[in-house]
Amino acid sequence: MAEGGCRCGAVRYEVSGEAAHHALCHCRDCQMASGAPMVAWMAFKTDQFRVTKGEASCFNGAGASQRYFCGTCGTPVYFVNEEMLPGIVDVQSVTLDEPDASAPTAHIQVAERRAWMVGEESLPAFERWPG
Repeated sequence: MAEGGCRCGAVRYEVSGEAAHHALCHCRDCQMASGAPMVAWMAFKTDQFRVTKGEASCFNGAGASQRYFCGTCGTPVYFVNEEMLPGIVDVQSVTLDEPDASAPTAHIQVAERRAWMVGEESLPAFERWPG
């Protein structure tokens, strides 16, 4: 079992068992919902997921996509789309208490990847702020 939640702690959840997948999503919907070029998702069967504290707010910005987030701090927490992913709850893996316990194994929706993300690993890297 693993636990996670939002930044302020108002919304907490737990997942059990193995994730169906852990992927970095580059779709435009994820980009707009997060303000980031990609989002890391771990997919669990609905019965493997439960909210243990609080109640997440929900926004539907694209079809059957239900994006759940903390109404207090704004942290995106989980995603449900019964049309596209029936019986699945995707949790944003960085919201897990131990986000490094499992690394993503794939990139998905790369048709919508930002052009400047291709080759990003060649950019200079700084442990904190550039000096």
